Amino acid sequence: MMNLNDISQEEFESIEAYLNGQLSDEDVMVFENRLKNEEGFASKVEDIKTILTGLETQVMKEQLDEFHDEMPNSQEDITTNEPKVKSLHWKRIAVAAVLIIGLGSFWLFNGNSNDRLYSNYFTPDPGLPTTMSSTDNYEFYEAMVDYKQGDYNTAGQKWKVLLEAKPKSDTLNYFIGSALMANDKINEAINHLKTVTESNDGAFKNEAYYYLGLAYLKSGNTDAAISALKKTNVPKSKDLLKKLD
Repeated sequence: MMNLNDISQEEFESIEAYLNGQLSDEDVMVFENRLKNEEGFASKVEDIKTILTGLETQVMKEQLDEFHDEMPNSQEDITTNEPKVKSLHWKRIAVAAVLIIGLGSFWLFNGNSNDRLYSNYFTPDPGLPTTMSSTDNYEFYEAMVDYKQGDYNTAGQKWKVLLEAKPKSDTLNYFIGSALMANDKINEAINHLKTVTESNDGAFKNEAYYYLGLAYLKSGNTDAAISALKKTNVPKSKDLLKKLD
């Protein structure tokens, strides 16, 4: 568990906003790129998620107690209120974190299950810039636009058509694999990612090993996941390996 002294209030609030789905699309892209590339950041986000969930559980209990204490005695006492979402006070977070640690309240997150680790460490590859497109590879970049808009199924289908002519293309296999993982088609994704890792000098070999490790993790093959993750230097792989050891 991290020391709260190692994180600023601004960074904490940024992570909280991400977990609550309150960031803009542009900020989400920046945040997820940081998740993928900055060593230690994924663990920090996971710890904040643990703290917030522990707090949410306590707050819900308090609200239920207040609800039972303050139930109106007659119809005239009933007033309609707009639901309000309040950011958690920084000092309250710090105190709660200490309490959570001291009371051993991390039971909810114990076990480091494969599914939980996968959800914490998997974000789809952000894709390639589409401004580079030309008439020679228009179909590829047209699919890349779909991919970057979150239409992974359409992108994958378009790339599979191109793959028929270039079945060993590391670029096509890599992004098809990423699109399949985003659609939770893990076993099929493994086949494409393995093709990339088996290439001699593929441009996406390093990233493919990372996603292959995640795919194996999701499928329950922890040993294969560890083996793949040891072959990549993607920063997040080091954090994940520590949790799998």
